[in-house]
Amino acid sequence: MEEKLLYDHQKLNATLHRLAYELIENHDNFANTAIIGLQPRGIFPARLIRQRVEQIINAKVKYGELDITFYRDDFRTSNKQLLPSPMHIPFSTEGLKIILIDDVLFTGRTIRSAMDALLDFGRPAKVELCVLIDRKFNRENPIAPDYVGKSVDTRGNMQKVKVDWEENNYKVWLINA
Repeated sequence: MEEKLLYDHQKLNATLHRLAYELIENHDNFANTAIIGLQPRGIFPARLIRQRVEQIINAKVKYGELDITFYRDDFRTSNKQLLPSPMHIPFSTEGLKIILIDDVLFTGRTIRSAMDALLDFGRPAKVELCVLIDRKFNRENPIAPDYVGKSVDTRGNMQKVKVDWEENNYKVWLINA
């Protein structure tokens, strides 16, 4: 199995910082904006980006974590028992600008499911997508990110992107299966 390092800890930190500044550029003081991390793996970049945004603007940002387990179109295709992740959105999304954050965008099915789940919390004024890695050319749904850490050309299921959130040593790998 061949691996290629896409991000070491230092570069990933710089990218998270850049994404935070891009969000501030478009959302100013976040008065009418919330960040929502997608369970399970999107919460790590979401927490880090939120932390950086709050430090830069010196204010609290509305933040939530969304689980999409039972909104997926394939959740009934397995005999395994599904274990949803904790969901925490302590506010209504009605009329807010929402920034969904995930680690890797592949087919778009997770994001489509997240948008379905999000409507249970109100009707947002706008929904944007922020991802660390955009795996281009593999979409099943017409979904595109508004904020991207890095775009990677991948060969369908022959390659995978692995994001390692080990404490204080984040890395992203492209793995050939």
